[in-house]
Amino acid sequence: MLTDTSEQQYLARIQHALQAAVAVVQQFAPGSFSVRDNGGRDVVTQVDRVVSDVLHTALLTEDEGWLSEEDVDDLGRLSKRVVWVVDPLDGTREFVDGIPEWSISVGLVIDGTAVVGGVCNPATNELFLGGPNSGVTYNGSRAQPSLRRDLDGAVVLASRQECKRGEWAQFDGKKLSIKPTGSVAYKLALVSAGLADATWTLSPKHVWDVAAGVALVNAAGGMVACIRDGKLQFNQTEILLPGLVASSSSIWGSVVRIVDEALVS
Repeated sequence: MLTDTSEQQYLARIQHALQAAVAVVQQFAPGSFSVRDNGGRDVVTQVDRVVSDVLHTALLTEDEGWLSEEDVDDLGRLSKRVVWVVDPLDGTREFVDGIPEWSISVGLVIDGTAVVGGVCNPATNELFLGGPNSGVTYNGSRAQPSLRRDLDGAVVLASRQECKRGEWAQFDGKKLSIKPTGSVAYKLALVSAGLADATWTLSPKHVWDVAAGVALVNAAGGMVACIRDGKLQFNQTEILLPGLVASSSSIWGSVVRIVDEALVS
């Protein structure tokens, strides 16, 4: 699907765009930006809008499509082979609350597949980049998923908000090390680089939440799939996925069994 040369060009564009976005984000100290709370978990800040504009300027060319959480969906993207799927600030609640578990997420989708991705966490100075030919790098060094072969003590990243709502209580007693963490893009990136063993969510997610992370997990040789027999396809009319599960390949079967049991319970 991608030559080595074209992949490196896309990765360079993503890295440049993320660096530009980080430079903008760093200008916003706590209390210096406006916050609109729409109730529940939906918090929108001035920063989301500014970062989306920076990414749009840095990434988009005339023959490519665009899908960002902060922009009205231009369905003209459906006719494009190459589409950028972007979350300018994934984990806005954590960003507003000063919890260092938010990220900027850029996914490149070709023919409906998330192929190349970049996720950065400016609060922790972490950068994940990856594609099918080059694998995944973590802060410039080659990374790979965990080699763990059983779930006993496995580090599983859970949605901080899902934990607060009690949705992860059903996994108590599974001998897992469950770690509440913000930003699903960041969680997927951590799994891709072997900094956690697995993550899953039984709640629907928008494609911009996960496109970059899915690309990273696949690029690293990990496993990722929708739950409830959902199709892991991007650049479709439907922008909501039923939920997601990801892990290293070595524990994939065990992870899927636990998730499947939870879905039928």
